Amino acid sequence: MIDHQDPVLRAYVIHPVVPGRRLSIAPEERLVEACGLAEALDLEVVDGVIEPVRSLKPGAYFGSGKVEALAMLIGELDVDVAIIDDAISPVQQRNLEKALNVKVVDRTGLILEIFARRARTREGRLQVELARQTYEKSRLVRTWTHLERQRGGTGKTGGPGERQIELDRRMLSDRIVKLKKELEDVRRTRGLQRAGRKKVPYPVVALVGYTNAGKSTLFNQVTQAGVLAKDMVFATLDTTLRAVRLPGGREVLLSDTVGFISDLPPELVAAFRATLEEVVDADVVIHVRDIASEATASQRKDVIEILDRLFAEAGKSPPVIEAWNKADLLDPDTAAQLLARTAVSVRETGQATALVSAVTGEGVPALLGLAEAELARRVAKRVVRIGAADGAARAFLHRAGAVLDETSDDDGTIILTVRLSGSDLSKFEARHPGLFMADGSGALSPLGSQPEPFHLVEI
Repeated sequence: MIDHQDPVLRAYVIHPVVPGRRLSIAPEERLVEACGLAEALDLEVVDGVIEPVRSLKPGAYFGSGKVEALAMLIGELDVDVAIIDDAISPVQQRNLEKALNVKVVDRTGLILEIFARRARTREGRLQVELARQTYEKSRLVRTWTHLERQRGGTGKTGGPGERQIELDRRMLSDRIVKLKKELEDVRRTRGLQRAGRKKVPYPVVALVGYTNAGKSTLFNQVTQAGVLAKDMVFATLDTTLRAVRLPGGREVLLSDTVGFISDLPPELVAAFRATLEEVVDADVVIHVRDIASEATASQRKDVIEILDRLFAEAGKSPPVIEAWNKADLLDPDTAAQLLARTAVSVRETGQATALVSAVTGEGVPALLGLAEAELARRVAKRVVRIGAADGAARAFLHRAGAVLDETSDDDGTIILTVRLSGSDLSKFEARHPGLFMADGSGALSPLGSQPEPFHLVEI
């Protein structure tokens, strides 16, 4: 029987440590992360090493002695791919491939390849292709072996014509322009979709976090959506939305987004701007952290830096709640200590925090209660008088989970006591003017009820 499966490629991972360069995570953690990226591409990681580098060489990144030693080691290990956990120039990549006699991939290329494999929606594929084309445009010197060839002239001039590298670069530039136009169309469509959602009382709660922190598992726990959730980096690349009813009865849209990573390639930040707009436009952001990871603090720092940049560019900053995930992997004493810390986190840091397990569901109702409390932290209490012809107004208030009390007069008029957030109050007044009773209280008050078991809403 003939085996048609592609052979598994053997990879050797190198994390260089450059003097004067400060990374957010320790070299050991960074090496483990790089090996995880390689394994996400189904590569067999033969070994990984932290390699000190005295100074970066423009020709081959490493010095000649180090390159010779790596070539000997890679030959002994029978390696197919050498992964450099850093951004390297096209010339360095070409020279290293010649010296090591194996394919060389840097950190940016590795992440781009993972994204190319995982993207499923049209938007995701467009974003990945744009990022890859932008990346490859500067690397034609490495990609092709025929770049010095020239196309013939017009026949009359007898000139040298256009070099193949110039032709290929122009073709890539044309493709990049086309991809950007298509992505702008996608962005406009997403903008229209967001505008449509704003017309109904559905706030958006976005899940963000470091890659493999458990966002998709938490999303599935809450929504039963069945989206891909694996113990691997970048399992999710496409935004998914589902409607959920919070503990107090309010319906929201829960959004699962792409994970962040340290030193995210700039090509991907630009290409995935349309996807990240879901985070910026969210009413509440839940930052999911892998609290069982030794790198949880540094991962939090990376995520916060990216969020701050996104919020600054957009000129808006939604409230952020932290979900300390993977509590099921903690020992009982550590879990108890962290749970006690969440109880005082608001007083100490001003940020609401919940200890959860996306696998078992532990702490998830409390987390959703925090999201609801954030949405309704300051709400207005009103009394509404609704006649028989105002069914749409009554439906709006019930969908918003805002009805505290409901009675009816002898003539069939319905009197509702409601509690509305600022955004819902504005929407209701714009759509249904004149329904608030003159004696309705306008006092602002916090959410008063204790969270109850949440219910799921299908869309």
